[in-house]
Amino acid sequence: MSGESLPTDLAEWATVFSRFADVVLVANSDDVDLDALRAAFGPRTLFVFFNKTYKVLDGPFERPSLLVARSSEAGANIVYRREVEKVLKPFDSEAFLGIANLRVSERENFSRPEEFGSRAVGFLDLSGVFATIYPGTHLPTSGFALALWLAEQRLGIGIHLAGFTARRSARWKLFADHDWTFEQTALRLLANAGLIRLTGERAGDLPFTRFAERFPEIDRADIAIVAATVVADRLANTDRAVDRLFSLTRLQGRLDTWLRSMKPQTRKERLRKTQAEEGGSQPRDTNGLAKTSRSD
Repeated sequence: MSGESLPTDLAEWATVFSRFADVVLVANSDDVDLDALRAAFGPRTLFVFFNKTYKVLDGPFERPSLLVARSSEAGANIVYRREVEKVLKPFDSEAFLGIANLRVSERENFSRPEEFGSRAVGFLDLSGVFATIYPGTHLPTSGFALALWLAEQRLGIGIHLAGFTARRSARWKLFADHDWTFEQTALRLLANAGLIRLTGERAGDLPFTRFAERFPEIDRADIAIVAATVVADRLANTDRAVDRLFSLTRLQGRLDTWLRSMKPQTRKERLRKTQAEEGGSQPRDTNGLAKTSRSD
């Protein structure tokens, strides 16, 4: 499919994914084992990568693949950071389908196709999918957004998630923009229902299910209530420890705030400031042009 244009319509995107027997969503995570994934999945598998692929791909990737490039208010992140060539370097020209420029919020704007170079580009607009089911104070991660949408399409294909652990590490941050607890809970529920599959050590990791099977006298609803109570107690203890840390590091925090204030604003920060002054933003359509509202 290399060289062909990619869709802008959700129904057409569903058709693209349905051509494969399996779709593997590869998270940017230390838990991803690409050699194991290559060995586990056959030739009719599409591997989907997200944004900064150079953190999980250290060499050429020859299998059928798709890059999801997430947008922000400033357009696709890899475009305004000038990382397009760096991100796309590992992909084989024959097996690489192209780029899906993704947005999940009306505030996020698509980039123009030519900003990605000569590759096939499509636009995946999931901004209307999460309005009623995702916490309104946060935005979905790219991987979660695509996984949930694919699961909801019920395409009759295998949907596999690799490295979706939501773990911090020396290489990976967990940004506060996303609700990691909600996403991990939702993914476990989808996996329990058989709509997706979690690869790696989390696959089949359902200790309370096995516990209930060993002790049938215990109602599963009681397990959920008690587990929630224990988690709430542990979070309360964590909050007290965090408050203590804040009190001990208040001076360092003030110094950090001052140093950050001396840094030049990023393009995204300048754009947000301009939009706030103008009273709002205009989302771009799939050609990268600002949409205008009609009064009639």
